[in-house]
Amino acid sequence: MFVLIRATVYATLFISLLLVFVPAQLLSWAGISRPTTIGAPQIAGSIVGTLGGLLALWCVLTFAVAGKGTPAPFDPPRRLVVSGPYRFVRNPMYLGAALAVAGAALFYQSVELLAYASVFILFSHVFVVYYEEPALRRTFGDEYDNYSQRVRRWGPSRTGGRLR
Repeated sequence: MFVLIRATVYATLFISLLLVFVPAQLLSWAGISRPTTIGAPQIAGSIVGTLGGLLALWCVLTFAVAGKGTPAPFDPPRRLVVSGPYRFVRNPMYLGAALAVAGAALFYQSVELLAYASVFILFSHVFVVYYEEPALRRTFGDEYDNYSQRVRRWGPSRTGGRLR
């Protein structure tokens, strides 16, 4: 139960900063306010943003339950997480977060938020390649190597992570 509380706290801080505060500041800076009418972009943006948020939440819960840890680099899972959304793609949490911001960009029709989502993915990629993957290899060794051969970093695996 304590790991779920820790995961919730860290996820809340991450979401509050990177998915709420920074996008709100970008919208304010760009002079963009809430749309006065709800049209197709707002409906599509709400759907994309909600799906991204649900994916990120699924990841946090999977880290806590299956991995016995949190998404925070200083409190990582104790077990390699290869279930839930991680059986399809190695980094679904970053994808969920980017989809949430992309949904907001669509909702507000904001190029600034779309650029932020792109920069977020770029920084996530650099962080994954230069920090996360080496740390996972050191921690989980062959288990991570086998997993990374079966499941792609960003795109869904054709086999759904199963051994070929």
